[in-house]
Amino acid sequence: MVAGCALVLGACSGSGGSVGVPSGAAPTTGAAGPGYMVRTAEVHGLGPVLVDGYGLTLYLFEPDARGGRSTCAGYCASRWPPLTLPPGVTAPVTGPGARAPLVGTTRRGDGVLQVTYDGWPLYHWIGDTAAGEHNGQGIDDSGGTWFAVDGAGRAVH
Repeated sequence: MVAGCALVLGACSGSGGSVGVPSGAAPTTGAAGPGYMVRTAEVHGLGPVLVDGYGLTLYLFEPDARGGRSTCAGYCASRWPPLTLPPGVTAPVTGPGARAPLVGTTRRGDGVLQVTYDGWPLYHWIGDTAAGEHNGQGIDDSGGTWFAVDGAGRAVH
C-alpha cells in the first residue's frame, strides 16, 4: 500500500492521470482491482460508499450537474484529482456493490475520460492517503461542497 500511496500523491498534478495511474503509464492494480474500478466498501462513519480499486473514497462535487461535465479543473483538480481512465482504457471497471448501469464516463476539458456514477463525475481527495479514510467528506472547497457517494449514487450527508 505504501507504493500506492506514493502514486496517489504523485497523480495529483492535474495532468489527467488517474489516482494510482500516472498519466501515460500502464494501469496499476490495487488490492481489489485497477485503480479506476468503482466498487463499494464500508467506510467508518459513513457506511458503504463508493471507493476505487485501492479502497480510496470517491467523492462528488455539488456544483457538477448530475449528468454533466466536471466543473473542477486546474487548482481544484490538483486538490480533488478526478478518477480518470488511463490511456487506451475506454471503460471503467465495476466492482462489488456498485451498479454497472450507473457507472459511466464524461469527457473532461482536456479530453481525458473521467469516471461517473449515476451521472456524477467522481473524484479523490488529496487528504485521503489510505483505504477507508474520508477526510474530504463535507468539505467546502473550490466553490462547492464535496460528499462521498453511496451505492445508489446519492451524496452521503
